[in-house]
Amino acid sequence: MKTVTETIHAKGIEIGIYTTDFKEEYISLTDIARFRSSDPRITIHSWLRSRDIVEFLGLWESLHNPDFKRHDFDTFKKDAGSNAYTFSIKNWNEILHGIGIITKSGRYGGGIFAHSDIALEFASWISPEFKLYIVKDYRRLKSDENSRLSLNWNLNREISKLNYKIQTSAVKENLILPDLTPEQKNFVYADEADLLNVALFGETAKEWRLENPDKSGNIRDYADIPHLLVLANLESYNAILIEQNIPQKERLLKLRDTAKKQLGTILSLDLRKDLMIVENK
Repeated sequence: MKTVTETIHAKGIEIGIYTTDFKEEYISLTDIARFRSSDPRITIHSWLRSRDIVEFLGLWESLHNPDFKRHDFDTFKKDAGSNAYTFSIKNWNEILHGIGIITKSGRYGGGIFAHSDIALEFASWISPEFKLYIVKDYRRLKSDENSRLSLNWNLNREISKLNYKIQTSAVKENLILPDLTPEQKNFVYADEADLLNVALFGETAKEWRLENPDKSGNIRDYADIPHLLVLANLESYNAILIEQNIPQKERLLKLRDTAKKQLGTILSLDLRKDLMIVENK
């Protein structure tokens, strides 16, 4: 998946952030360290020499990373805090399978990055005041981002509802027989809706409700933007297939294949940046 990069600003320092899954974000320790030092790498490794910090990193990995080699971690940290101790990010990643702190190469945007939880701990060590400036702009960034994504989610949810009417019209004209009872007609409509649920989400509405008894609404209310985009396309496509008198089993295969291809394409895009472009037009 493509890397998405953003920037926060704190006391004149630009601090890079990146994510690949829109959930876990990594903040540049290199940029944070520039607040104190002209040689960020030395500053970062001075911080990483502390036994308390090494134990903190180990605890974070244990809580968030099921692949973390906890037994090997005890050997890794035994000399932490001593004058001769040097923290190896390479060994942390390759031997312990750590994911909380990493290095990124590249002339622009390269350096040492850490998960936001860890990066803010580093910022506190650099300067508690500086950390507050970082947190303030980070929250501003997340608030703006959530607002944009919420607006686009609602828009795509409405589009999918409109396209659903296109599908129900095709069902009415091609699949609803005159002698069906109202209950039977409702079943046909619901069956076609579930056809799309299976094609896109891999389960029926009933199956989703059984798995999520504590949630109100339906499976589509909890779909993310990429799935809502594909859902709108599938509804229009299914209407065309219905009008072509293609049997439901064949339609499911075609819809499932289309869903996989379109999701793959959409998820490979820089979605956050693309949404911002659309809004600014």
